[in-house]
Amino acid sequence: MKCPYCLNTKVKVVDKRDIEELGSIRRRRECLGCGKRFTTYERIELTGFSIVKKDGRRENFDRQKLIRGISRACEKRPIPRQNIEKLVAAIEGDLRNSEQKEISADEIGKLVMARLRELDKVAYIRFASVYREFTDISSFESELKDLKRDL
Repeated sequence: MKCPYCLNTKVKVVDKRDIEELGSIRRRRECLGCGKRFTTYERIELTGFSIVKKDGRRENFDRQKLIRGISRACEKRPIPRQNIEKLVAAIEGDLRNSEQKEISADEIGKLVMARLRELDKVAYIRFASVYREFTDISSFESELKDLKRDL
């Protein structure tokens, strides 16, 4: 482990906590060179699976890409980062439990929308507007009517 500030390789672990809901371990570290502290997270990385895009291309699953997409939908909303991490962990768990080696981007989008709908309605609409590629006001209004009806 290298210190992110001075790149010294001599660091010590000051505190360690299991974060069960995220399936990771949080370690608080201190650099023995510069004395600054930083946090690292350790998570088991299972063998990956491929995402089949709309155009037929295949990409390896990228957890960070999923976090970025959901975070963008949640911008300026009162949603703690930890809730986004939990949501991503739940989606990733659903995908791994499916035991499929290839998963369509459409299936992932549906999982994200279902979870976002429960978490925050505004974030859900933001994500849906990109995922469903709203082209006009009427498609947007239709989605809002569906959302209102379900409330």
